Amino acid sequence: MNTTLKKLNTKILIHSLIWIFFLAITAIQSYARFSTIPNQFYILNFIFIAAFYLNYLVLIPKFLLNKKIILYVVLSLVIIFSVIYVIESFLKISLKPPFLNNGFDHNFSRRRQNNINLRPPILLLLFFALSTCIKLVSEWYKSEKERTLIASQKVNSELSFLKAQLNPHFLFNSLNSIYSLANKKSDDTTVAIVTLSELMRYMIYEANEELISLEKEIDYIKNYISLQLLRLKDSSGVKINIHGDLNYKIEPLLLISFIENAFKYGTDYKGKTDINIKISTINDQLHLAVYNLCSLQNTINKDSGIGLENIQNRLNLLYPKTHTLEITNTKKSFEIHLKIELKK
Repeated sequence: MNTTLKKLNTKILIHSLIWIFFLAITAIQSYARFSTIPNQFYILNFIFIAAFYLNYLVLIPKFLLNKKIILYVVLSLVIIFSVIYVIESFLKISLKPPFLNNGFDHNFSRRRQNNINLRPPILLLLFFALSTCIKLVSEWYKSEKERTLIASQKVNSELSFLKAQLNPHFLFNSLNSIYSLANKKSDDTTVAIVTLSELMRYMIYEANEELISLEKEIDYIKNYISLQLLRLKDSSGVKINIHGDLNYKIEPLLLISFIENAFKYGTDYKGKTDINIKISTINDQLHLAVYNLCSLQNTINKDSGIGLENIQNRLNLLYPKTHTLEITNTKKSFEIHLKIELKK
C-alpha cells in the first residue's frame, strides 16, 4: 500500500511540475507579446488541462483501452467541438483589448481577429493528442514491465523445478556409488560418505546463489569425480584436464550432469572405463568437452536422458543466445562439446 501511494505521489508531482513549467512559459510569452496577462489566459489553460485529464483519466481507460474505438472517437469529437464552441462564445463576449498608455491597444484587437479563432482549437487538439500519446505509452510500458516480470517469474520457477529434479538425480547416482563400495566392504566407504557430505553441503548452502565462483564449481566437480573413482576397479581410463583462468561467475550445478552421465554410462560390460573430461577458459568462454564409452546395456537404459534433458533446458533458459552444445551419440561412445559466455 505504501509503495502504491508513493508511486501515486511521484506521478502527481511530475505532472504538477510539467504543468507549472508549461504555464510559466506560456505566461512569459503572453506578457512579452501583450505586455500583460489577460484573465482569459487562466480560463483557457484551465479548460485545456481539464480536457487533457478528461481524455487521460476517463475516455482512454474506459473506451480506447477497452477496444471501443468508434465510441471513443465519437465522444472525443463531440467533446472537442463542444469545448471549441464554448471557448469561441466565451471569447467573443469576454475578451477585451488591454489598455496601453490610457488607450486601447488596437493592434491587440487585430491580432485577436487574425489569430484567436484558430489558436484555441489547435491547442485543444494538441492537448487531446498529447494526453492520448502519453496514456498509451505509459500503458504500453506498464504492460511490458508486467510481461517481463511474468516471464522472469516463469523462468525462475522453471529453474527451481529443474534444480529440484537435479538434486535427487545426483543423490541417487552418488548413493549407488557408495552402495557399490559398501557391498564390496571397501575401506573407501567412509571416505566416500565424507566426500558425499561435502558435495551435499555445497548443494544445500552454496548452490542457492544465482551465480557462483567458477573455481568453487570446479572444486565441486573434482569432489564428485573423486567419489566416482573410489568405486572403479581401474581408474586409469579416467582422464581429467582443467586449465585456464577460473576467475569467473557461473550458474551453480550447471556442468555436473555431463560429468554424471559420463561416469554412469562410461563403463562397458567388461568393466573397462574410458572417460575424458576437459574444462578450459579461453577469451571469456568456458569450454567443456566430455567423452565416454557406451555399452549396449547402458544405451537401452530408459533413464539415461533425464540428466541431459534437464541441463539442456537450463542452458536454454539461462544462456538462450550465449551457449552452444554439440552432442555426438554413437553405439560405442557419447561425446559433448559445450561453450558458454562467462561473466566476471
